[in-house]
Amino acid sequence: MTQYKDIMQYESDIWAAADLLIAAGIKQSKFPDYMMPYFALMLLESRMLQVLKNLEEDGLSREDNLEEYIEAFKEYGTGYNEYIVEHGKKLSDICKNDTTFKQDWAKYLKGFDNELKMLLGVERGTEESKYLNITGVSAELEKKGILYATVSKWSEMDFTPFDNSEITTLEEHIKRKWADISAETAGEQYTPSDIISLIAEIVAVKVKMPENGYLSVYDPTCGGGNLLFGVADKLKNIFNTDLILTRGCDFNDTLYALASIESRFREESEIEHCNTLTSITHYGVEFDVVVANPPYGVSWKGYKTNVEKDETGQFKFFPSVSDGQLLFMQHIVHRLNNTGIAVEVHNGSTLFSGDAGGGESNIRKYMFDNDWVEAIVQMPSDEFFNTGILTYLWIMNKNKPADRKDRVILINGSNGWRLLKKSRGSKRREMLPEHRQKIVDALVAFEDCDIAKVYPKWHFYYNKQGIRLTEVDSEGKSVLDTLIKEDKTAYPLKAKKVIIGDTEIPLKGYATKAEADEVVSKLKSYNFKEDDFKVVCEKDKVYCVDEDNSIICRQNADSPNGGSVGFQPTTYYGYGTFNIKTAKSKEFTNVVIEIVPVYTNDYEIIPYSPNEEENQQQIADFVARYVSKPFEYRDNVVGVELNFNKEFYVPETVETVSDILKDLAELSSELKTLEKEFEL
Repeated sequence: MTQYKDIMQYESDIWAAADLLIAAGIKQSKFPDYMMPYFALMLLESRMLQVLKNLEEDGLSREDNLEEYIEAFKEYGTGYNEYIVEHGKKLSDICKNDTTFKQDWAKYLKGFDNELKMLLGVERGTEESKYLNITGVSAELEKKGILYATVSKWSEMDFTPFDNSEITTLEEHIKRKWADISAETAGEQYTPSDIISLIAEIVAVKVKMPENGYLSVYDPTCGGGNLLFGVADKLKNIFNTDLILTRGCDFNDTLYALASIESRFREESEIEHCNTLTSITHYGVEFDVVVANPPYGVSWKGYKTNVEKDETGQFKFFPSVSDGQLLFMQHIVHRLNNTGIAVEVHNGSTLFSGDAGGGESNIRKYMFDNDWVEAIVQMPSDEFFNTGILTYLWIMNKNKPADRKDRVILINGSNGWRLLKKSRGSKRREMLPEHRQKIVDALVAFEDCDIAKVYPKWHFYYNKQGIRLTEVDSEGKSVLDTLIKEDKTAYPLKAKKVIIGDTEIPLKGYATKAEADEVVSKLKSYNFKEDDFKVVCEKDKVYCVDEDNSIICRQNADSPNGGSVGFQPTTYYGYGTFNIKTAKSKEFTNVVIEIVPVYTNDYEIIPYSPNEEENQQQIADFVARYVSKPFEYRDNVVGVELNFNKEFYVPETVETVSDILKDLAELSSELKTLEKEFEL
């Protein structure tokens, strides 16, 4: 069995095990499915063997009193395996004999306690979750003829000399590689170690260790636990304490199993398997710290009904079903205690998606209204393993200091990075300690600097002011000014017929409303301006819409019947159109035509003031300055959005004409020199 002094030397051995998978024709993207179960198995075995060593050092042996020995072992809470504890056998032992391997391998797996068998996926039924699915994976490898070789390869790795911290370090490196090759959703499986360090460093300057008890850390989308446990471990080092409680939740069977197995070897750690958004996790507990990297752009349509029926009160508004990030944000602040701090990783959509009054904007407004947003940090692009997009840290604080009330700091950390020597998937950059420290310093100082700007939170609010415009002609006239009396909305015409080109359509005397409705529908299908549409009224007045969309009154002296000969314009009444409808007379149904104004519903985006009187004045001043047509106010909706590009925009420097001419002169001189050289 291979033994190393440095546990990280096992990393290459673990990936050498993948050579067997390559030879068996298994796609690289599927490697984690075939490696995770055996890796988890070795983690469990190594920790159980460590407990056995501890028992020996305490003077206990299975030969003297097996029952007492087993009881003492179980008190460590690492889980149980009959094959290991009662028989003192290891995985490497059953791999010594290939003829008995198959039956010994089955006994080894069955020797785990029921909970570990569930997590490992030992003999799970077809209708049950398989978690790590070690039985199914082993069956597949058996078919390919490499099960014995695979298990033997893993059994050669001896992690027993290393403590939990060292084993966790190796585990995180392996998980990172799995994320490199298999994560299908941005940020789904693994948060890079440099981002974890930054989050922990931010948390460390914002919270204090409780005088008595544990500092509680929660991750509602913990995946395999790397962010949750990574932050917890770094906080332990920063605060020099072991009193860090960790709680997590994840819906993915495999990742939950990994995190749950890891939690067994940590003090005060618990992982739940459920959908965070539809289940009440860690009931009745509020946390000091919440960290999360929820999946980006993932639909929650499949459980929309359950989310909307939520009775906890955590969801005040609902974003688009195409992206659940802002649902997780609401869940996070709901589970944060009144002095708590949260750091969440999001993509850019949570800053600006959705319109004022929509779910996304209302969620942002809810966060800002409660003054929970302390900072937003823009991270470098190409920082995550399976996406090159810009990401952002939302720093939420339910106990902002008095001097930070109603203020938010934006920190632009997008330029603080170093290029990796070798890309890891989409991750091409990393943040060094000095890059992270600059962000932390800006957060602590909370003042404008080269990478940060502090704003009143109202800076990100805006009015979406609805207005109804009355359209006017080139002279600024509407039919509302010339034809329609005060308090009226239309000018009725005593219309007899409509002439469209050579076609005449009578308007009166229809036997049924259905016949009249058919005429109305037909007339509305025409373009009043372009189809030579003329309304002939009593006293031979003819109305139409001219090419400028102005209502025109014409009289036809040559044709008392209102024919198409000799139309001459007499009066322009301003911008308007026709409204066509039916009206019941004593015996018949008639088609009625009115002249009505043309209205356009519009809205203006106007800066916001928290003072209502000032806000109304700002709206009035803005509209007076930019709206020239007659208008009426409609509803005003207040929205919230953030735009990093706008706030940190740096205009491009343009060369002066003299500099350009100087460059051209130098190029011309160089060309002449080259010509002379060619002549020689």
